[in-house]
Formats: sequence, structure tokens, C-alpha cells
Amino acid sequence: MGKCEKCGREFKNTNQDHYCGAAPMTIDEYIARQPDGIRPILVKVRETIRAAAPDAVEKISWSMPTFWQGDNLIHFAACKKHLGIYPGYLALTPFADQLSDYHTTKSAIQFPYDKPIPYELIAKITAFRVQAVKDTHTVSGDTVHVTIKEGE
Repeated sequence: MGKCEKCGREFKNTNQDHYCGAAPMTIDEYIARQPDGIRPILVKVRETIRAAAPDAVEKISWSMPTFWQGDNLIHFAACKKHLGIYPGYLALTPFADQLSDYHTTKSAIQFPYDKPIPYELIAKITAFRVQAVKDTHTVSGDTVHVTIKEGE
């Protein structure tokens, strides 16, 4: 059992990362709280997502950096051994082949820090999410979801 020296919170695992106190209010604050070796990766992920989604609004959601454009486009998070990318479950299927070397769940991708971070792939996934949100239309108050097929 581990215990945080700062806040006294107890965990099942020792040295478990967590936030003591309030969650960060901005992406700048989130990045500033991360270890020195992780910050440059997060800055580049942020720049990559910003380039692929220039109209998106930056915010913190679920205590993670989030890009929002009519919907949550993509979240990212610094974990102990990997970078977490959370584009939602519909964004993973079109990129399954390119993600085969990484651990994925229904709606998350883990890019380990001991391998090169695939920034170009993050940009493609973000661009896919931007298009998916644009292709979601509102008709008479009802939301209609349009499926985007790979290659379109």
C-alpha cells in the first residue's frame, strides 16, 4: 500500500501518480505539473493536435487536456509509462492497422514513452475526429450521426 506524502491519500500501489488537490484549470497548467522528461512530449502532442484542429477550443475535461469543437474531439494524458490518447471509440477502427503495435482499448490508445511517439498518426486521428464532428448534423433538434468510411 502506498501513501502520498503531500496529501496523505492511500493507494493500492506504491508511487502511484495522481493529482494532489484541485485538477489543473488549463492545458498549460497540466503540462507544467508533469515530470521534466514528459513535458516536451506533451507540448508536441498539443501542437500536433492544434495543427490538425485549428478551430478547436482547448480545455480541461476529466482532468485531461481536451480539444473541443462542438464535441470532445480528443483528450490526452501523461501516464507513468505511456502517453494516453482518447479520441473516442469510433476513431480507432479506421486506424486499426496503424495501431496494431500499440495497446488499445475500446476508446483509448497507449503510446509507450520508450518508443517514438507517432505524432503524424495523432494528427490523422485528430483530423478524422474533426471531420466526424463536422459530419454530425442537427435536423429539427434531432442529432443525426453520419458514418465515415475509411478512405473518404
